[in-house]
Amino acid sequence: MSLCAGIKADGGRCKAQATRNSQWCIGHDPDQADARRRRAQKGGRRGGRGRPQAELADIKRRLLRLTDDVLDGTQNRANAAVASQLLNTVIRAVGVELRVREQLELIDRVEELEEIIERQNKRGA
Repeated sequence: MSLCAGIKADGGRCKAQATRNSQWCIGHDPDQADARRRRAQKGGRRGGRGRPQAELADIKRRLLRLTDDVLDGTQNRANAAVASQLLNTVIRAVGVELRVREQLELIDRVEELEEIIERQNKRGA
């Protein structure tokens, strides 16, 4: 295989291998610009996958601490009840956020599949 004909941002030549039947690597192929943009967007959205788990772990610790404080008498039961209701609201918000992310990822995947099918249909036509 040949090397990519692309020029890097520093002015040097790209050292990646060109894709089959092309003079460009996937990172420089002008026909792949939309796919690169989508992958970059997806990466940005996926970057936070660990955050909801960390948030939920933090809320769980707070609820357990709140429970212990109520049981040992250092926390007022009414205040603890309101705090736990608010923390449950946060849990629901995190769940909604996760569902939105999943739907956005599914939309991206469907669009990518549609483009693949469209390209294959053009080749076959």
